[in-house]
Parts: sequence; structure tokens; C-alpha cells
Amino acid sequence: MLRLAAACLVAGLALTAPLSAQTLRYGLMEDPDALDPTLARTFASRMVFAALCDKLVDIGPDLKPVPQLATAWELSPDEKTLTMTLRPGVRFHDGEPVNAAAAKFSIERHLKLPGSQRRGEIAPIDSVEVVDDLTFRITLKQPFAPLMAQFTDRAGMLVSPKAAERLGDKFATGPVCAGPFRFVERVPQDRIVVERFPDYWNKDQIQIQRIEFRPIPDTTVRLTNLRAGQLDLLERLAPTDAPQVARDAKLKLASTYELGFQSVLFNLGRAGSPVADPRVRAAFELSLDRAAISQVVFNGEFLPGNQWVSPKHPDYVKEYPLPKRDVAKAKALLAEAGQPKPQITLMVYANSEAPQVGQVIQAMTKEAGFDVKLQATDFTTALDLADKGQYEAYLYNWSGRPDPDGNTFSFLSCKAPLNYPRYCNEGADAALQAERGSVDPEKRKAAWKALADKVLSDRPGVYLMHRKLLWAYSPKISGFVPYPDGLVRFTGLKLD
Repeated sequence: MLRLAAACLVAGLALTAPLSAQTLRYGLMEDPDALDPTLARTFASRMVFAALCDKLVDIGPDLKPVPQLATAWELSPDEKTLTMTLRPGVRFHDGEPVNAAAAKFSIERHLKLPGSQRRGEIAPIDSVEVVDDLTFRITLKQPFAPLMAQFTDRAGMLVSPKAAERLGDKFATGPVCAGPFRFVERVPQDRIVVERFPDYWNKDQIQIQRIEFRPIPDTTVRLTNLRAGQLDLLERLAPTDAPQVARDAKLKLASTYELGFQSVLFNLGRAGSPVADPRVRAAFELSLDRAAISQVVFNGEFLPGNQWVSPKHPDYVKEYPLPKRDVAKAKALLAEAGQPKPQITLMVYANSEAPQVGQVIQAMTKEAGFDVKLQATDFTTALDLADKGQYEAYLYNWSGRPDPDGNTFSFLSCKAPLNYPRYCNEGADAALQAERGSVDPEKRKAAWKALADKVLSDRPGVYLMHRKLLWAYSPKISGFVPYPDGLVRFTGLKLD
């Protein structure tokens, strides 16, 4: 009997040892900002939330909502009431139940917490009502087409009411959600560690025991760490490194085009700056060759674009095709503006790619008369400066959302949280309200055209391109599926 017990114990250890030994080391381009889904605003933080915080719904590969914490939902015929049913038996990392009261708390927190980055995303919500333990009803002020798409991201993440009330404005130091992994520790600029949550509702599909997110801004250093076995997976591989990774039998490569954009934003509220003049902004765009920027810096892998969605997207406004470079016209506009040699400071992230883009922009615009100075700034500082309006021009990336509203409203609506240019136009605001106000495809198409009429003429920013998302990873990883939102799904992922 003793021998049998010992044998069973050894067998049990053999079964659990691989799981307990599995630590996925994931190289990120930036150190994430606040680990609070209400306050966070960076792509890197979303990568961590994919492990920590489940959402009401996720997206499928076709970008349509699929069940996650919610299993069913129904929109009323007047499009002003959404009723959602939650998955039974789900618990937060602190053991508290995921129920309708928690959903109401989390949504209201997104709406009301000071500094919320989600408020604008779900502003049309008027009230949230608990129907029963697993059912809640959302009443809208008016129809709101992007609501389900918003719930596939941080606005749909639920947090433990008990933990949020206990930690208050320190919630980001110990986030408690309902995802497959729970928070362990964070060492700024070094690592974020999470571990498998044993009571996760879909625990049988979570094979990795621990994840270490490691911010490594330099793409070459990230790849060197992967080759040396210090990382298992990295995101945003440099496109120039993609061919050699594809040839390397010891590595794997995955890719897809992003939902977002790369752009140059202008601070329209900066008194005395050349960018305050729309003719200067127009000249800046005319001096650029987007395809050449992609070729020189990104090996031609990034898709040139001039709108908030790519030319391949069904909501791309075809009446405004990609403009060609025209240096002569740019010079004429600068002369007309009385600023033949405008000096502009362009803030770029202090990583290995953004300064290269800045240098190409610098050289191209110089031919038209611009004197562009580059200001390399670390990621979080750049966001803070943009928030405060302490910049002139800003090379900015947005990871994108399934619905184009997520690429526009928070950037272009008057006083929206990510409206770093301080842009405000009544016509643009009306178009944004129109696209939000109906699920009718034709009405939304007309609204996108009306928005383009204003924004592409006013140029609070210049859209440049749409990135190809590239991941490099160890062949020990299996089950990896690239999604266009750039987030890794840890469900089904294995590390042998």
C-alpha cells in the first residue's frame, strides 16, 4: 500500500512538474502604464491585460464579438437597451463572484473614476441595472453602434469591487480581475509577473504556469535575447529582421496587419508654432512619401495609409485616396503661409524604430523647407507630455480597435481623452455622433465620409501607415494564433 501511494505520488509529480516549470518569458517593446483597465491607455498594457483581465466579450478572427465573461446578449429593437447574461460560476482572483453587481460596478467605474480613459468609449451609457444575479441591463442615451466592440477591450473588463474599493487609487499596484492569470509582482522597467489562476473558468485550456512580461525597447536586444534563450516570445519584431527569422530553423514567425495606425499629430493649441497654420500642416503631408518610409525603415512591410483605417478596410473612405508626394506644392503652401522654413520639433519614442522614422521624415520634409528637430522621449513621458499639451508634433502609434469608432472618437471628438492635438470641429463632432448613432451600414458609411471631409482637410494629424504586426517565438511554443488586435490569446497556448 505504501509502495502504491509512493508510486501515485511520483506519477502525480510527473504530471504536474511540466506545468509548474512552465514560465513564458514575453519581450515587450515598452513598459506598460497603469495596470488598471479603467486608467490604462497603452498597447503594452493591453498585452498584460490579455492575461490578467477577461472581458465581457472577446473578438474572433473575423473581429466579431464572441462570448467570454458574458455568454449571451440581446439588443432591443430601438437599439437603446442591451441585456447581457454572465457565465455562471466565475470568480475574481480574490475569490469574489463575477456577477451582475460586479459588472454594474465595473462599468460605472469606467464611467465615473477620475482620469478614466474609458469614459469616452462608453459615454452613451445612461444606466446599468442588475436584473438578477447573472443578468444586467444597460440603457443607452441613444443608439450606440460601437458598444459591443468597446466591450471586447478594456471597457469590457470587470474588476473585483472588493479589491477596487480596498485599494482605491492604488488598484494598479495589485489588480484583481477574472482572467486566466493573477498578478504577482511588478518591477518598473524590468518585469511584470503573473501566475496561472487555479480557479479560472476555462482553466483546462491554460497550460502555462507563469508569465514574465519583460520590457525591452530595443528590437535588436529583444531578438538577441530570444536567440539566446532568455525570451520565449517577442512582439513587434523589426520588419527588417523578419527575413532572417523566417530562415532560422530555431525560431518561428507570425504576422498580421494591425487594426490601428501610425501618424504624426500636431499640437493645434501651441501658440506661435508653425503647425497652428493649416497650410503648414498640408505642406508637411505633401512633403512625405509614405511608401518610401515603409521601404527604408520597415523593409516595405508596413502598409501606407492616409486614414484611421487602412486602404484594405471596408470602411476606408475611397473618395480620399492615398495622396502622392508633391514637394513643389508643399513649398508653395509654405510661401503662401509666410513660413518658407518652419522649424518644428517632432517627439518620437526612444526606441530603435521611431527615431529612424523621424530621421526619414526629417530628410523628406527638409526638401520642402522644413527644419525638423527630433526629440527622443521615453514612452510614458511622451504620453504625459502629450496629455499636458507640451509638444509640437508627435510620432504616435495606435494599436487599433475592431470598430473604426475606436480609432476616431477618442482622438477627434472635442475634449476626448486622447485628443492630443486639441482638435475641435463641430462638423467632425456631428459625423462622429452620426456613426455612433446607428448600426445601419449605409448611415455609418455616410458618416465616415463626412468625418473625412473635415479631418483630412483640417489635418490635426497626418496618418502615415498601418503596421504589420510581427511576432518571433521559440518552436517550443505551440497553439499561437496571430490576431489583428496584436494581443496574444493564452488559451490553448503551450510551452513544451
